[in-house]
Amino acid sequence: MDVVRYVYSKNYPDPKEKYFLDLLELVLQNTQKEFGGYTIQPIAMEMAQERTSIMLEREEYVDLMWRMTTADLEQRLQAIYVPLLKGLMGYRIFIIRPENQKYFTKDMTLENLKLVPLGQGYDWPDSEILKANNFKVTLGHSNNLLKMLQKKRFDYFPRALHEPWIEIAHIKNLVVEKNIALKYFAPIYFFVNKKNIRLTNRLRKGLTNLVNSGEFEQFFHHHKLISGVIDRAKLHDRKVFDLTNPLISDYTQKLLNDKRLWMTEF
Repeated sequence: MDVVRYVYSKNYPDPKEKYFLDLLELVLQNTQKEFGGYTIQPIAMEMAQERTSIMLEREEYVDLMWRMTTADLEQRLQAIYVPLLKGLMGYRIFIIRPENQKYFTKDMTLENLKLVPLGQGYDWPDSEILKANNFKVTLGHSNNLLKMLQKKRFDYFPRALHEPWIEIAHIKNLVVEKNIALKYFAPIYFFVNKKNIRLTNRLRKGLTNLVNSGEFEQFFHHHKLISGVIDRAKLHDRKVFDLTNPLISDYTQKLLNDKRLWMTEF
């Protein structure tokens, strides 16, 4: 019986994590014939992404995490090289205060956008990506960023396409910006400890099976978290600025050649 432990927050539960847990369940189900039974076990801890990475690296309390990849993370942990959101995480639209919509027009240049302060998390790869592209980045703890935006500590909060509406569903004085988007290469992988060969092989086998059968494609497009989001974001109607991601490993870069792994809508 394989026990797969992951960290979750009691104080700040994230409804978006259900997508990754549902996919994990599907992967483990797919590999039962070869690997046997399994238990997915939540571990209640309040910790930031990087702290969870350190715990996983030390083989303490946790067996798996999902996170946007970097070359450094792939050196420290074992990545399962299937992008879990098919690249969706790299398409960014903004949460803003409604009175500021008038400043975010389709005439806005990238140079002007870079002068407007944005908010990101202390330990997020996105923060380093945006800094490397010369954006004006204000850092905060992930659970405080919406409050910081409300308090005018910065003027926009870039989020992946599937994130903003969930995050501001019960917040009246924040809205999703209508005209601008950012795009950069930002896969999310499952990560395990490099010594955990059995779980590595099981996840790799299961995800490969799902990709080859087309079941992963179906799961992605029909999951509640994703379904309808692409249409709602209206990316085709937005001005999209392409950015570089200096944190990507050469191995991950090569995965772009496998078209099955990525969104094809744009």
